[in-house]
Amino acid sequence: MDVSLTLWVLTIVGLAALIAADFFIGRKPHDVSIKEAGIWTVVWIALAGLFGLGLLLFAGGEPAGEFFAGFITEKSLSVDNLFVFVLIMAKFAVPSKYQQRVLLVGVLIALVLRAVFIAAGAAIIANFAWVFYIFGAFLIYTAWKLIQEARADEDDEEFEENRLLKAAERRFGVADRYHGTKLWIRQNGKRVMTPMLVVMLAIGTTDVLFALDSIPAIFGLTQDPYIVFTANAFALMGLRQLYFLIGGLLKKLVHLSYGLSVILGFIGVKLVLHALHESGVHVPEISIPVSLGVICAVLVVTTITSLAATRKQTARERTESASKESVDV
Repeated sequence: MDVSLTLWVLTIVGLAALIAADFFIGRKPHDVSIKEAGIWTVVWIALAGLFGLGLLLFAGGEPAGEFFAGFITEKSLSVDNLFVFVLIMAKFAVPSKYQQRVLLVGVLIALVLRAVFIAAGAAIIANFAWVFYIFGAFLIYTAWKLIQEARADEDDEEFEENRLLKAAERRFGVADRYHGTKLWIRQNGKRVMTPMLVVMLAIGTTDVLFALDSIPAIFGLTQDPYIVFTANAFALMGLRQLYFLIGGLLKKLVHLSYGLSVILGFIGVKLVLHALHESGVHVPEISIPVSLGVICAVLVVTTITSLAATRKQTARERTESASKESVDV
């Protein structure tokens, strides 16, 4: 897909306008209701759908299919981010009315950092076709690691600050409490960060770890930097509302890691096949329609089995509780 500089500028300006509108509409700190989160989640998904339809009308079916496959993949992988976001919010004891502001700025930081990753990835792929072998192998390894972590079922997981965050805290210091939405204050004559800024940096920089697998994954579906960037942008920008909408459902998605591991492993195999094809080896390649179908099917099956397993677990706990009460009586 040949994208002009003008289209890049218009796209970035359009995305910036949408982000600004989102910020000003919800600029007053408040507790986000399920209704509000649901409406905005639908809005962001609808905007992504309209963008994909625009690609279909003006660029053809292949770019549109790549965008939708990339968007769904990034959206499903971003749900995994929410587990870590919950841990970060708990660790820093973020008041509920400030959480939406934290997520908005944190996601913006993540989007900027991902843009850097995307630019670097596109440059590497353009000059070194063999990098597909590395991307493919890394995704297959990540898929296996996800399965191992899911089987470990670590309930005592805690968020650990990365080195960048620790360095910033040592360099600037951190206030002992929140001061509304302020990011910097003067304390004992010294300018220090507030916990609000620290948690925003935590959200934004922690996403870089997720980008290490999500960026190679989407490059496995399309090598077009424009589609990679826009798919990431639309997936991330709706993440804030999704946090409040399904925050209570996260613990019920007990098979999510298995589903994501299947998706990453599938894309990893697709990348290896593509690398072999580029090297002159006659192997079948996986088309975008097939990729889109597999991704959607895995997510649907994962959701259904997760909810069924959670329902059985709840029923079992109720039965055990009732049996214990009858014995006590």
